[in-house]
Amino acid sequence: MSDGAGERSGRASAGALAGEALRVARLDPRRARGLAERAADLAEESGDFRAASTAARALGLAARELYDLPGSVAHLRRAIRISHRNGDARGVAQARMTLTATLAVQGDWVGALREADLAAPALRGQDLALLRLQRGTVLAGQGRLDEAIAAYGQALPALRRSGDTAWAALLLTNRGLARFQRGDLAVSESDLRKAEALFSEIGHGRAVARVYQSLGLVASRRGDLPAALEWFDRAERWFGDHGYVEAMVYHDRCDALLAARLVAESRRCAEAAVRTLTEEGRLSYAATARLKLAEAALADGDAATARATADQAARALSHQRRPALAALARQVSLRAAWTVGERSPSLLNRARRNANALEAAGFALHALDARLLAAQVAIDLGRTGVARTELGRARRARNRAPAQIRARAWHAEALLRLSCGSRRGAEGALQAGMRVVDRYRIALGATELRANASGHVIELAALGLRLAIEEGDPRKVLAWAERGRAASALLRPARPPDDAQLAAGLGALRAVVAEMEAQAAAGRPTSRLAARQAELEDAVRDRARCATGVLAASVAPTPPLPAVLAALDDATLVEIVESDGELHAVSKRAHRLTLRRLGAATDAASELDRLRFSLRRLAFRTGSAASREAANASAAYSAQVLNDVLLGPLDLGDDLVPAVIVPTGRFHAMPWSVLPSLRRRPVTVAPSLAAWHRAATAPTSGATATVFTAGPNLDHAAAEVRALAALYPGARLLTAGRATCRAVLEAVDGAALAHVAAHGRFRSDNPLFSCLELADGPLTVYDLEGLAAAPETLVLAACDVGLSDVRPGDELMGLAAAVLALGTRTLIASVFPVPDEGTRSMMLAFHANARRGLGPAAALAAARASTSCEGPVGAAFTCFGAG
Repeated sequence: MSDGAGERSGRASAGALAGEALRVARLDPRRARGLAERAADLAEESGDFRAASTAARALGLAARELYDLPGSVAHLRRAIRISHRNGDARGVAQARMTLTATLAVQGDWVGALREADLAAPALRGQDLALLRLQRGTVLAGQGRLDEAIAAYGQALPALRRSGDTAWAALLLTNRGLARFQRGDLAVSESDLRKAEALFSEIGHGRAVARVYQSLGLVASRRGDLPAALEWFDRAERWFGDHGYVEAMVYHDRCDALLAARLVAESRRCAEAAVRTLTEEGRLSYAATARLKLAEAALADGDAATARATADQAARALSHQRRPALAALARQVSLRAAWTVGERSPSLLNRARRNANALEAAGFALHALDARLLAAQVAIDLGRTGVARTELGRARRARNRAPAQIRARAWHAEALLRLSCGSRRGAEGALQAGMRVVDRYRIALGATELRANASGHVIELAALGLRLAIEEGDPRKVLAWAERGRAASALLRPARPPDDAQLAAGLGALRAVVAEMEAQAAAGRPTSRLAARQAELEDAVRDRARCATGVLAASVAPTPPLPAVLAALDDATLVEIVESDGELHAVSKRAHRLTLRRLGAATDAASELDRLRFSLRRLAFRTGSAASREAANASAAYSAQVLNDVLLGPLDLGDDLVPAVIVPTGRFHAMPWSVLPSLRRRPVTVAPSLAAWHRAATAPTSGATATVFTAGPNLDHAAAEVRALAALYPGARLLTAGRATCRAVLEAVDGAALAHVAAHGRFRSDNPLFSCLELADGPLTVYDLEGLAAAPETLVLAACDVGLSDVRPGDELMGLAAAVLALGTRTLIASVFPVPDEGTRSMMLAFHANARRGLGPAAALAAARASTSCEGPVGAAFTCFGAG
């Protein structure tokens, strides 16, 4: 072959390789980088400047996709220089077009538009359409949404005519996101669905995963949290399976987690996004991630961090010439200022200006939120005219905004009506806001999401409760207390559409836990297994969150208050509420309701902490005889103080009159029977009066099966359940290796009575992984939620599985809360750890009393009164539910 022929062959090879590298750079940036490097070498050998420029451009695009932004800029600048030296105006313009997008990702929006303007005169046809696509993306990033959508509309026909599916799909993705930002969710989803189909058609998996993220954003904004979390999970799985660490998954997931009131998790996601995006130099996205972090910090109650972070985000976004997003950041800062108590004319004026800025930018929902803030500040300043003006402009939020915005709109309306002297009108507005959240909560399937959704009603319920207390009307106080607490306990958790996946995750989790215990017993390290356990727990949790709820029409309405009170019969009711830091109680004795102020919530909570500490020491008999005597005296003192504060002002009737107690906040962990006024009394504890009524009036199933189970590593458990089973002819007994999770679940499903003597753990870090330890590993709340019918009476003779994590709105999460929501009428469980050897006599006495015909609460009280069961072990066990 002659030198000329070889040179022509080298040119052809270099050009082909460079073109292929450019084509696949977005699909497979690692492969593109290798192709482009080979093309650059061949181009240098053959002197092909066009191939060299194209290779440098492909390297720049691949570097951007791999988050090497300085490298991307360097490669693209080199492509510009190569084409410029050789008089190739089109090559210069093409490289500038690619550089436009890299500078935008870096946050240099001015530089990005400058490069786009310089490139435009030399481009025609498809190249010009691609430039318009890039320009639209820059405009959208600046919040100039109408201009961006117009640019996309100009580019799309040319890209379709050229048959370039990948670029057309990218344009649809970006236009879908711009429409999402503008609040046009239906057309946004339509664009994204089309993009997903096109990317799937050409096998562009990475781009499909990015579309999944965007569809998650749309579902989250629409209020469909299970769908949103499922989209984000699908995206994250693809990136993880292909070895990519994609910070934008964390970035976008924050919104859905925050809407679900999963505040701590949202904050962790935002922190990870800020850290990773900053390290990668993607300062454009890092600024918006910082905005999301500010929002999460504010929801987490950390107003100082929220304000500082929001101000930092606002400065960065302003520097990047993105005024609309800077207004979003200022809104978070303004709300943080309001949260810490600022009520100034300056705050009002800034809030109103920011509302106008957000509205002008096309952020309709955020503008509504800003107007609500301005209205609340105006009401606090006594400027009702201004408040009325702002609320009038925000009224449309009641019909088409997400649930949390609509709830806040009704709260502001209630404040306005109250400022005008209309208490009845204020109550009507509060009730309307509560109904919004009720409908939203019902549509969620997962226990965790439902419980956290109650965070949206805190302001509504707190104001309603405060108004009722000011009126001194015990019926209104009771009604508002019930509207604001433990609503998710009345809804049976839904299951994900494919239970097999969840079951497999739970099985793998049990296997890992069992291996961890074996390794620990052998003195070997378990850090790898602990990491795997956390990974599996995350997978199980994420799968469960994807369940959808039921239609509102299929949920039985809460019975009217008179019917609920009538069902109490002769029992005494004590429902405790907290308002503005003070505890109050509504009590019912005979047919009379009374309202009493009890005292400061923090003082009583501190005394409860001291009581629980002393009782735990006494239960395990730790320390010297003198220290135990001191603990006994301390427990007696704390019990008397709490009795005087919580029950002293109330008429409870005779010592043997049954009591139904509905606590609030930390008092769900109270060992109520240790209080002197309740020591001999049958006591039932319920998450809400409505939950008690449902359990107490539910028809019996007619089931007769009884099940007794003993878990491993408890010296006395097997003997305990054998002795108890002997009291019940035909009882099923599961001990040793037979007491597996599957066997126990099958046995207790629909049973009349189930008794489990096993180690139990309450997980304060993740209450739905609170568990009972069985032969093959932990039986978690997620396992129990798979029961077709919960046992009517369940006895958990385990450590402290009666504890629940208390979320806003007195929503409870844990084993006790789960089984009551599933339909168990009565649960007997402990609220602080007790030793194995101390429970046997207590359980024998309880079951003997139950066999004599006593109800569960009475049987437990009688067992506690017997000499052998006195003391902290007896005090630990509480009757939950119907009693």
